[in-house]
Order: sequence, then structure tokens, then C-alpha cells
Amino acid sequence: MIKFGNFIAKHKKLIVAFYVLLLIPSAIGYIKTRINYDVLSYLPDTLETVSGQDIMVDEFGMGAFSMVVVEDMDNKDVVALKEKLAQVEHVEKVLWYDDALDISVPKEMLPSELKDALFNGDATMMVALFDNTTSSDETMSAVTEMRKIAGKQCFISGMSGVVTDIKELFLQEMPIYVVIAAVLSLVVLCIAMDSFFVPVLFLASIGAGILYNLGSNIVLGEISYITEALTAVLQLGVTMDYSIFLLNSYTDNKSKYPDRETAMAQAIAGTFKSVAGSSLTTVAGFAALMLMTFALGKNIGIVMMKGVVIGVICCVTLLPALILTFEKLIEKTTHKPIIPSLKKVSDFITGHSAVWMIIFAALLIPAVYGNNNTELYYNIDSSLPATLDSAVANKKLEEDFNMNSVYMLMVKNGLSASEKQQMLSEIENVDGIEWAIGINSFVGASIPEDMIPSDLTSSLKSDDYEIQIISSDYKTATDEANAQIDKVNAILKSYSKDSLVIGEAPLTKDLADVTDVDLMTVNIASIIAIFVIIMISFKSISLPVILVAVIEFAICINMAIPYYMNTPLPFVASIVIGTIQLGATVDYAILMTEKYQKARLSGMGKHESIKLAHEESIKPIIISGCSFFAATFGVGLYSKIDMISSITVLLSRGAVVSTVVVLTILPSMFLIFDRVICATTLGYKKKNKNESLNKNSIDTKAVLNN
Repeated sequence: MIKFGNFIAKHKKLIVAFYVLLLIPSAIGYIKTRINYDVLSYLPDTLETVSGQDIMVDEFGMGAFSMVVVEDMDNKDVVALKEKLAQVEHVEKVLWYDDALDISVPKEMLPSELKDALFNGDATMMVALFDNTTSSDETMSAVTEMRKIAGKQCFISGMSGVVTDIKELFLQEMPIYVVIAAVLSLVVLCIAMDSFFVPVLFLASIGAGILYNLGSNIVLGEISYITEALTAVLQLGVTMDYSIFLLNSYTDNKSKYPDRETAMAQAIAGTFKSVAGSSLTTVAGFAALMLMTFALGKNIGIVMMKGVVIGVICCVTLLPALILTFEKLIEKTTHKPIIPSLKKVSDFITGHSAVWMIIFAALLIPAVYGNNNTELYYNIDSSLPATLDSAVANKKLEEDFNMNSVYMLMVKNGLSASEKQQMLSEIENVDGIEWAIGINSFVGASIPEDMIPSDLTSSLKSDDYEIQIISSDYKTATDEANAQIDKVNAILKSYSKDSLVIGEAPLTKDLADVTDVDLMTVNIASIIAIFVIIMISFKSISLPVILVAVIEFAICINMAIPYYMNTPLPFVASIVIGTIQLGATVDYAILMTEKYQKARLSGMGKHESIKLAHEESIKPIIISGCSFFAATFGVGLYSKIDMISSITVLLSRGAVVSTVVVLTILPSMFLIFDRVICATTLGYKKKNKNESLNKNSIDTKAVLNN
């Protein structure tokens, strides 16, 4: 790596120019990468609810629908509105009662179940069918255009409206995320560093790495909006440590080598060796997400693994070139360290090990209990502000028609009209079902199907399937709704085993079932992977147990806080936090452990080793934790999308909790289990008490630096 370091140092301007030019294709790739705003689309294709969506597109030429509520409008005006909505590009069909009867016929002549479904006082409801899937660009564009046409008396509900609102809100917020994270990180770095210009170079290097990562996502075709939101802040927080390590290494080597290029070459070689090993734990945490059957985890995992690798590469190539290029400006902006010596704080912490273990014992059970019982929600629209168009429309649907969720049955052809009517009657008797309608509901069960208007049958019936619509009193993702879906599905299968229950509510039920399994899989996989990495790195069996236990304790505290604050979390938060907090913050514990192990291997006593390791690592751990906190905290406070704000708040709090736990609990663990550590770690030599005491003649700081 020395030769590589010399090349970077000697060709610093060429390296900077290369990375500047690389920004152009990265920006193009970033712009052309599609963003997916529908998390339900990441469910596995093997599920009936997912395959049913594909069948709808193939059989009916439509993949999504919305309920359109119209208030205080004459029937003729409703018809005119309906015709305008039907002309919107990618709107396949708009269904209303004029598809069955002329509007001159009083609505009282409609079959009772249809009248109850479509009318309530001065409000009426239409069903808009789209020719593409819920989260497609075409459907979102259609919803936006429909809203322009609809006016204040019309409300467009459904998942398509929710996804459209997420897109619009995210596009407004995303640039602000980056600015907030960058500004807060800059403040932290200005305090931590001894130059006001160094933080600018750090952000330039990391920012370029973020853009390279986002630009390379074009090879994936698309990424989730959650992935894009997290990429910038996480990559900033995670890779900041690498930059700090390089600068510290370069500063140390300048005192050893008079030539700055040589000093930087040595710094690059040393940084790469240390950072490459350190980054493995972070990569392992993100890699665990790829084991999820819910493909959103794979999406986040791939992008963030790329981000860490790109961050390491930029740290040992671009950043050194920038530091050498702008070294004079760095020197001009040098200032006295703002952070004071933390030796007294370190002495206090290491001198009260018993207190910290008592605190650990007192918090352990409440932390584990809270972590295991934190309430999760799976309803996507719950993560959005109540003032958005989709939220207002869904509220109108609930108030005017007592509808909290709507889903569909795809009934395999072959049932007689009487069988279908009997099936719908059974379904209507299920608790919480407001109504269930099919083709015959528009004209009455006594009318033969061949006499039903073709426009109506073509929208609801294909060569293989017939669509029936179910309205439920229960909100999506509730226990009552999930139990209802199971009962409806059982009735449907009893009449036709090849028929399917599809729609937002069934998809959300499957989401909960799938992610519950994924949560356990991902957590176990990340723990095992990081355990193995630490075991190999330290050649120890006991140290990985201690380090993982300490960080898992911090995770439990972090996840327990929402339970005791009675704050439900979005389902994805519980999955990603465990892996990200473990992978990103276990480095704090590794840093202290490396210094403790080096001191013990040199022959120092356990008390001296722990005290020295803590004193040498407290400042970099605090700086690292603060950097992670700064990159995520502001985004969490600002974002109105709870799916993003909850995750970033948890990440920022997790950085703080992990920092505190590592600085207080870990040294106490070393003290208690020192004998076990020595017995289960390769390389330790038994030293008698006198040898340990004689270490007073040794320069202890030199021990750690050699």
C-alpha cells in the first residue's frame, strides 16, 4: 500500500481532476435512477396478493384503483366530472351508477347493496381504475391530473393517492435533508478539528462519495425513496470516522517524515489497513439486510454496502489529494482545539466501574422488555401528515361511507350467478364487512349476465376472472382487519380454490407476516456475522461476546424508549435499526478493545490497561458518535414522512446511546471478565503481579502507539 500511497500523493492534482470529472456521469446516473415510492411493491412475488396484482394487469389491463368521493354535486355534474376523469391518460375506466342505469332513473331503483355503497346523503362515490400498477409513474401522473380536474368537492382516496403524496412530499424534503445533515456535521467537525477548513474537505470528499454511490444505482434500475433518503445521511455518518482517522494518521506521520508526500503515503497505507478492517463490521450489518424476503431490505443493503466501499476508496484517494492540494489553506485556518482534555472524565468513569454495572443490571430487564414490546405499525398512510390530499380523502371515505379499507376478490370464472351471490352474502355476514358487490350488484341478481351492459362487464370480468369489491369497517393493518381477511379468504376458497384476495389491506397483512420473520432473520444474521469478524480480528472467543452484548444492550435501550413513551414505530424501523446500529457503532467498542488488548499483550495490568485504553479512545469515540448524531438528528426532526423521521431519530439516538454505553459499560466488562478474556484470547502471556507493577517505568502511551 506504500507504493499506492506514493502514487496518490505524487499525483494529487490528477486524482482531484479525475474525481471531479467522475461527478458528471454520477449526476446523470442519479437523475436517471427511478425512485420507487411504494414499499408494498417490495413484497415477494410468490405471495398470492402480489401475483394477483400482476393478474389484474394481464387480465383487465389495470393494476390499481381509487375511490373518488364527490360531495354536494348534481347527478348531471357528477356524470360530466366522471367523463373528464375517464379521459385522463392512464385512467382505464371510471365506474358509477350510470354504468347500470340512466341517471334519470332514481337512485332508489338501484339494488340496495349498490345504493348503499355509492350514495350517502349528498355524497356519492365513483371507482377509478388505472391501466398500470399503484406505484407506477403513469398512475401517479394520472392521480395528479385527476386532482387538478376534481376541485374542492372531490376527494381521491386509495393507495395510489398515498404514493403520489409520498413522492411529492419526498421531492420537496430530500434537498433539505442533505443541507441539514451537512450543516450539522460541519458544526461538529469545526468543534472537533483544529482547522476550520478541514471539515469542508471532509464534506467534499464524503459528498462526492455519496453522489458516486447514488449515481451507480442506475445499474439497479430503481431504488426505494427510503433508501435514497437514508443513503446520504448514513454514508455521511458512517464514513466520517474514516476521514478523521486519515487526518490523525497524517498528522502523526508528519512528525516522523519531513516530506509531506511521504507522510501522506504512510498515512494512506495505515488508514487503508485499519479502515478496511473496521468497515467490515458495518458492511456485515448492511449485508444482513439482503437476507430479507421483503426486497426493501436488499435494496437498502446493496446501496449502503456500495456506499461504505466507495467511502473507503474516497478516504484513501480523494481526501488525501484534497488535503495535500489545500494544505496551505488548512494551515491558515488552524485554531486551538475547542474540545478540552477529557482525562478527568475518563478517570471518573473508569474509577466507578461498580456504579456502571449496577446501572447496567438495573436497566437490562426494562430495556429488553421495552425492546420486545415496542408497538409497530404497518399502515403506510399512517406515516404521512393528516393534511395531505390522500389523508383528507381517506377521512372523507370513512366519514361519508363508513369505509376504512377497500379490497378486491378475483373470482375464477366457473361459478354460477347464484353461487356468486351466495358467496357475497356469506362474506357480507363477516364481522366488519360494510358491503360486498360484484357485477350482478349493479343490475340485480335476477338479470342474466348476458344482459348486463358490455362496458360494465369488460371492466369487471375477463376471460378467466371476475372482480368483486369489498368494503370494510376496519382500518388496514389492524388485528381486526387481518382476521377479517382470513375469514373472507376462507369463504372465497371454499367456493373457488383458485380465486384470490387482493388489494392494499391484504398486501399490508402479508407485509406484517413477512417482515416479522425477516426481523428475526436479519438480527441473528448480523450478530453472527459481526461476531465472527470480531473473533477473527481479536483471535478471541470472549471479546466478540462482550462487544456484541454491549451494543445489543444499547440497541435495546434505544428501541425501548418508544415503548415507554407510547410511540408506535413504522415496521421498517425495527428491522434496519438493529443491523445499522450494531454494524455502525460496534466500531466504537472495537476501538477501545484494540487499545485494551494491545496494552494487556504488552504486559500491563488490567487496571492500567483499561484506564489507558479508555483515556486514549474517549475523545475519538465521542467525536464519532457526535458526527453520526449530527448527520441524522436534524433530518429526523425536519421530515414529515414518519417512515424517514422515525428511522433517523432512532439512528441519532442510537449513536448517543451506543457512545454512552461503550464508554461506561464496556470498561466495566473488561474489568470483570479480564481473566476470562486472557484465557480465551490467543497471544496473552501470564504476567505475575510484580511484572505488572513494574510497568510504571514504561511509557504507557508508547505501548499503544507501537
